[in-house]
Amino acid sequence: MSARLRYYLPTIAVFVGGIVAWEVLVRALEIERFLLPPPSEIAAALVENWGDLLEAGRTTFIEAVGGFAIGTLAGLAVAFATARYALARGALMPFAIAANAIPIIAFAPIMNSWFGITSPVSKMMIVAMLVFFPVMINTVRGLTSPDASTLELMRSYAAGELEILRKVRIPAALPYFFTAIKVGATLSLIGAVVGEYFGGATLALGRIIVESASFLRFAEAWAAIVIAAALGIGFYLVIIAIERIVMPWHPSVRGSS
Repeated sequence: MSARLRYYLPTIAVFVGGIVAWEVLVRALEIERFLLPPPSEIAAALVENWGDLLEAGRTTFIEAVGGFAIGTLAGLAVAFATARYALARGALMPFAIAANAIPIIAFAPIMNSWFGITSPVSKMMIVAMLVFFPVMINTVRGLTSPDASTLELMRSYAAGELEILRKVRIPAALPYFFTAIKVGATLSLIGAVVGEYFGGATLALGRIIVESASFLRFAEAWAAIVIAAALGIGFYLVIIAIERIVMPWHPSVRGSS
């Protein structure tokens, strides 16, 4: 326990020091509250509006997780379908990389029009679009990463394509896949919040941020941002925990234990 505490102590010290410096500098330099409210006012707004923020966080988190699941499953399905054939990879990968560069704000109005501006499905589909491409691209790279000598060795033992997939390609793809979904976990909260900027449920983090800023309640807007950040960090930590369970043999997992 003491070794683990020593490992995290610098991070904790930097975090606490940053909060203290933020509070002191905002007050000492008399920075306007609409530019940057001090942490004490954000904490007070968090406590004052805790019930609404908790409900809004639940709504946004459901949208994020739903979209994350849709995007991950779709990305895996397309990756497994295209990894087997070089022609399909060559045809689809450039389009996937190009589509991944499209800004999220281009998807939001379209999804709201297709699925309804107040429907959580529209936000889920925005998130799914963000998550799909990293999962698909990284999984294809992982499935095709085993070298030719390894594949030839398996075939020399009369292993079929299904057995090679199960024993060679999938284990090789797991580090790529978990890298993708760790990125997707943070993107999912960003996608859900940004999607809510264009309309959605009244009690959702994106709507609270927009409306609070519009009515000059900047501390409340920052409190909603804190909730969104906490949800994103929590989701990321869940993915890391699953990664350690699924592939404890990988050096990156053993090294962080």
